Amino acid sequence: MTAHPSRRGVLGAAALLGLAGTAALLAGCAPEPDDPAPAEPRPDPAPDPAPEPAPAPVLLLASLAHAAEVAVIDPALPDAEAVQRIAAGASPWGVGTSPDGRVGYAATAEGLAVLDLRARRRTALVPYLHPAAEIGAGEYRPGGLGLAVAADGASVAVAVAPGDGSWHLEEYDVEAGAFARSAPVGARPFDVLADPAGAWVASVDHDGFTVTVVDTADFTAVQHRVAPFGEEGGLASWEKPHYGAVDAGADAEDGAGAASILLPFQGQVVLRLDPRTGDAAAIPSAANSHAHGTALAGRRLLTVGTGAFGSATGAPNLSILDVDTGAERVVPLAVPHETVALWRDGDGAEYAAVAGGNTRDEGWDGITLIALDGDGERAIPIPGYPQAVVGFAER
Repeated sequence: MTAHPSRRGVLGAAALLGLAGTAALLAGCAPEPDDPAPAEPRPDPAPDPAPEPAPAPVLLLASLAHAAEVAVIDPALPDAEAVQRIAAGASPWGVGTSPDGRVGYAATAEGLAVLDLRARRRTALVPYLHPAAEIGAGEYRPGGLGLAVAADGASVAVAVAPGDGSWHLEEYDVEAGAFARSAPVGARPFDVLADPAGAWVASVDHDGFTVTVVDTADFTAVQHRVAPFGEEGGLASWEKPHYGAVDAGADAEDGAGAASILLPFQGQVVLRLDPRTGDAAAIPSAANSHAHGTALAGRRLLTVGTGAFGSATGAPNLSILDVDTGAERVVPLAVPHETVALWRDGDGAEYAAVAGGNTRDEGWDGITLIALDGDGERAIPIPGYPQAVVGFAER
């Protein structure tokens, strides 16, 4: 990534806003004259290098639902310079990047777009195992929906709706450059999540009131019911799951812990789901707004509330909820948004990047940046209706 001398402080203006020690010689009795000479002391072997930490997200990748493109966004730059666009395919939905930030993926209505993020171009459009019968646009269009990249970057899981009433989670093999296997999942899988340890991938099944967990060893699927407010109203209900976030745990290192799935509902409760057993515990929320996109920023869960629907009676907002202490800050939003990602500026300050492309077409063409530890806020116009957004950094 090219460094920009003006990166430091740009957002604030735009937002209103020796050695571990000395080796010790071995001590002991002097050798007898006939004893062999003592071996020369050898230093301990150097420890294996610690794994390189994931870089802080300093760029954003967003799907442009009203265009056939994705946007690479550098919020540290002025609005006129902040956005670069890449042709992807019709009506992109979920997006993700490789661990090194060099390759991007977008689930379009036509297939999986593979993107060279450094060259800012599409390198492949890979057909799904269950392709859409027709190419359309909007919330109910067939094609790719949620998407998640495996922690090791070797595979990409994509939720696919062919338009015949079936729903599938398909696995793209990065080395082979093709989809290799699939499993049936619940209705309208808005989001896909990946275990940091690689044991499972899961779909959040909006119309099914379920989360489908797929074992990556044999790609067998198990469904867990997630309906804290019941299923009254069926397909017409507002009390369904939409998106989730994976929590590796406060003490987990490199995703090695037993991860859980955080699922916000109606700005009133967040379910912490054990993907292995289906057991769930509740974390209260006071946002009182129909919950859509969500993402973890450290121990704080960022959740987009789209307004008064069903049992939620509040206005559009962003919830910033500490999942350990329950402390919560609720920030009003002028219009409904859809998803959210963490972004950090050059000084390390953290922001919620909230995508304006609400699936009910009540949002706006841009993203809103909200300071997590202050009052700064900035709107970046992005024609094309950015729907799903993730943060990344190039290595």
